[in-house]
Amino acid sequence: MTEQEIANFLSNHNYDIRIHRNARWIDQKCTPDVLAIVADCILNYVGQTEDNAIEFSTQNIWLSEYTIQNVHDIFRKVAVDNNAAIREYDKFFGQPLKLFSYAGILSEQKVGKENRYSIVHFPLLEFIAARERNALLFLTKYITKVIDDSGLTNDFREFFTQQTKQAYDTIKNTFFRFTVANTSIGNKGSPGQTECGRIFTKIINVLAFHLNKRGSEKGRLSAHPITYDMLMYNRDNFRDVYAEKPKNISRKEYLENHPLAINEAYYKYLSTRAKRRLRIYNDQYRYGASEIAGDPEHATHIHHIFPASDFPEISFYMENLIALTPNQHLNNAHPDGRTATINLDYQRVCLLTKADVIEDNIAHSEEILYCFHDFLYVLSIGFDEDSFLEVEDGDYLGIKTKIELAYE
Repeated sequence: MTEQEIANFLSNHNYDIRIHRNARWIDQKCTPDVLAIVADCILNYVGQTEDNAIEFSTQNIWLSEYTIQNVHDIFRKVAVDNNAAIREYDKFFGQPLKLFSYAGILSEQKVGKENRYSIVHFPLLEFIAARERNALLFLTKYITKVIDDSGLTNDFREFFTQQTKQAYDTIKNTFFRFTVANTSIGNKGSPGQTECGRIFTKIINVLAFHLNKRGSEKGRLSAHPITYDMLMYNRDNFRDVYAEKPKNISRKEYLENHPLAINEAYYKYLSTRAKRRLRIYNDQYRYGASEIAGDPEHATHIHHIFPASDFPEISFYMENLIALTPNQHLNNAHPDGRTATINLDYQRVCLLTKADVIEDNIAHSEEILYCFHDFLYVLSIGFDEDSFLEVEDGDYLGIKTKIELAYE
């Protein structure tokens, strides 16, 4: 989906909290990474058939085989079928389902004591499931629309203009009073006050990140603008680690002196999900052809241009993946099928081709899969060269020139 299509979808709904009086339009667990994985789990549960008739409950999703295989390690929680985890998993899956329902992506109905859901807008759910950046884009537009429909836009705009402690306290108190007055959350001084605080943080920080402004941290005005990792449930984020790296120090050396506890299961899941998404896209829009011309066979292999084992931080970027035929993958990209070995000449071909694929996708495709700036980030990490990040937006000739120079 395009940004305009998302905007069109949201414009067809009135999210005014004063009318719906639903406090669960967003909640504590509704972070971009959680929304993406829950959407992915939903799609896997229904089999990606676009069959809106398939109904499911929160427990159907969290107890599905796909969820059990992924969520346990990814989010570092106790097993999803452990009785002690029921309340936590009910929030983890239930809160995003409520958000999707309020937004109109899912339908919701009460069947006995259980909420039953079905998919209303498959393309948007698929867009959110593809990656965290997509989920964040949707979440930013969705929050903005809810606030606008609810008559709170000027209050939030005042905070982002002033950026003072007083302005922070004012918008926080305004939001608390509004929520208590218009939803079922408890009165001031009750446990509902804590709930308001958790919800407020999820709202203000998404908007703050979008505007590169200060937001909320530990119940107070943040000292600095909100960063991407602060929005996530899983806070392993290499971008923020590298943000402090001096230009004269290599990526490898910097990580040795600033070790990051990597959630390997999480990155493996993200990589697998990205590969699956690229394969679906390539089959649907490119008829399964290889992205590198010359081999008529079906492109059934998705190859990491920069190896996942060496570069986990970019292993899940679509811009680091390329669809190849088995022969291209196991003979050209990896000589003699040795997957631990990279043919640098073919890696160069992959990157130059990927630049053309990304340019064509962004300029002409009905489904935008790539981001030019994410491609620059992939290249900056793969070559350990920050100057890639300085290339002007849309300068594909410049980026291909720099790729060529990197192999001289």
